[in-house]
Amino acid sequence: MTWTVVPAAGHGTRFGGDVPKQYLEVAGAPLLVHALRALFAHPSVEGAVVVLAADDARWPGWGELDGKPVITCIGGESRAESVLAGLAALPASVRADDFVLVHDAARPNLRLEDLDRLLEQGRADPVGAILATPVRDTLKRGGDDGGIDATEPRERLWRALTPQLFRRIHLGRALEAARDPRLAGKDQKN
Repeated sequence: MTWTVVPAAGHGTRFGGDVPKQYLEVAGAPLLVHALRALFAHPSVEGAVVVLAADDARWPGWGELDGKPVITCIGGESRAESVLAGLAALPASVRADDFVLVHDAARPNLRLEDLDRLLEQGRADPVGAILATPVRDTLKRGGDDGGIDATEPRERLWRALTPQLFRRIHLGRALEAARDPRLAGKDQKN
């Protein structure tokens, strides 16, 4: 069985609007509900830790959804800090060497066969795996003058998707190391 950490502490500043994207309604329910239901539809997913912003007034207060436990905790200033908070909030039954999924709160379109493949391949790897899709767009490298310097070959480029599957201890260590501002990634918001 596998637990999932669902970062939902972002305010959607890049997305824009008054409502964080995880709470935008589609087919009568927030994206967050659809994302959790997509995860919970898989028999290997045992429960989820939803990481919220301290000032989140939209969270409906679930303790379970579709018969599976939902735990909440407060996130940090960055996605990495929020995932770390989620890892810390996992039940004691989730051991350090257990695999944990991380899935974006605003990503409802998860196919069961993709999750099956991720769990199968990720569990066979000592560290884990991510869902990804080949880049299909043409990518240009910009120059200092604002012009185009080159077209980048896309044959070996992939778009990282969620969920992602890692051993709890490895993910925690990597995120702790990422706290070094010199190593921090671009996606600083939850």
